[in-house]
Amino acid sequence: MGEWIVDANDITKVYTMGDVQVHALRGLSIQIKSGEIIAVMGPSGSGKSTLMNILGCLDRPTSGEYYLDGESVADLGDDMLADIRNRKVGFVFQSFNLLPRATALANVELPLRYARNGKNRRKRAKAALESVGLADRITHRSNELSGGEQQRVAIARALVNEPSIVMADEPTGNLDTQSGDEVMEILLQLNKERGTTLIIVTHDPEIAAYTQRVVYIRDGMVAER
Repeated sequence: MGEWIVDANDITKVYTMGDVQVHALRGLSIQIKSGEIIAVMGPSGSGKSTLMNILGCLDRPTSGEYYLDGESVADLGDDMLADIRNRKVGFVFQSFNLLPRATALANVELPLRYARNGKNRRKRAKAALESVGLADRITHRSNELSGGEQQRVAIARALVNEPSIVMADEPTGNLDTQSGDEVMEILLQLNKERGTTLIIVTHDPEIAAYTQRVVYIRDGMVAER
């Protein structure tokens, strides 16, 4: 532990579907330093999304040890997992996952409603939107924004709780090249200014090229290159 913000060892994840057991992760180990920018790549069905769900405390492994920022989380119950997730992790998804009829400000305020330190919600949400260049879009509804702007709102929502880690699952997948480049620049600036650890799942080698290290997943394990 110590320097590792993510320290996962011998992680397995087995899903039971009727009489069939699906081994999504097969003894995978991964360590990530605080402040590191990494890409996770691999073919469809390789276990990337399962790994992200476990690293982001959305799910727990079937077996193995996982320390997130020094805390052992592999065996925690749902409430404790949710608490750590709210404090430590921000998520950015390919499909934005915004409330379409809510304003940009209301969408960004959402995590603060679930957090114990929900003071100054509006002020903090406005500051997060300003940090991604959307000061003039605060009162716009999500469905009035372009795809690139919606992803910026999603990034603002991810960082409003000042998480240690931002996990981005195909964050540019629904964007044109220019909007995708702008989103990546915002994420890199976030890392530079705040030291936020970035874990980016991507199929795109051009997006992976922005990162410091690429981890390849194949058949539920880290692939040797």
